[in-house]
Amino acid sequence: MLRANLNDIQVFMAVVDAGSFIAGGKAMGLSRSAAGKAVMRLEDRLGVRLLHRTTRMIGVTEEGRLLYERGLQILASVDEAEASVAGKSGLPRGVLRLTLPDAYGRRVLLPVVAAYMKTWPEVQVEVSFTDRIADIVEDGFDLAVRIGVTSQDSSFVSRVVARCRAMLCASPAYIAERGDPADLDELMDHDCLVHTSRNQRQAWRFPVGQGGSVKAQGRSRLRLDSGEALLDAARAGLGIAYLPDFLIAEDLAAGRLRRVLPEQDSGDVPILALYPDKRLLEPRVRRFIDLMVEKLGA
Repeated sequence: MLRANLNDIQVFMAVVDAGSFIAGGKAMGLSRSAAGKAVMRLEDRLGVRLLHRTTRMIGVTEEGRLLYERGLQILASVDEAEASVAGKSGLPRGVLRLTLPDAYGRRVLLPVVAAYMKTWPEVQVEVSFTDRIADIVEDGFDLAVRIGVTSQDSSFVSRVVARCRAMLCASPAYIAERGDPADLDELMDHDCLVHTSRNQRQAWRFPVGQGGSVKAQGRSRLRLDSGEALLDAARAGLGIAYLPDFLIAEDLAAGRLRRVLPEQDSGDVPILALYPDKRLLEPRVRRFIDLMVEKLGA
């Protein structure tokens, strides 16, 4: 009976993922009718309705949402159990859930994801591209990639997979109108385009001496939660931005942006993979981290 219960739960989750009984059943090797009967058995056994059904679509009830979330935990436990006996030679399988910085994820990491999927065809990948700092555990992610941000939480492990350099830049039109700052102190007289996430502003810090740093005190009238949006604002002449090289290289080469204080060293900015601390890391997660290191050359 336990195995039958688990099978019905998997069918229900496949239907929710696919958004229909036809596609969900197909993903599980079942007909639409068989998938519908599996969900009905599950509802009868639990005594609750899991899905709202109409002729055009299905919707998930509150009880269905709770069961789906618990189901994700069950499948994660099954994957971890397999990893515990498979060891380092275990083949990646299951669903890899990633949260990636928007611009870096789409510009740099998407080709890595493509190579990973080609190498490991039994893995499905779900990616959230966002510059917001997601809660890895609460939101159900296996891995987060963050630029220059790590966690002080000892329950997380971080590994540097690449590095980039950040640069101050502005459009030629902005510089022609407002002038070039001579040093960091003069940023106080300029409009600085600052990244913000969950009401936390990015600090512009520059290395000095042996391991020290200085914080630039610029005026910020426009704050955005997207690296791409900051790039667009800088191009539009709305202020000075502090952006990574992978994002602005083409604009610098084309003359759409100019470096500000080019002699000011920004130091290397680490790009980190962040994941929950586990005694055994699932093969699908470990192999993706290894591939990032290989492709990006940390």
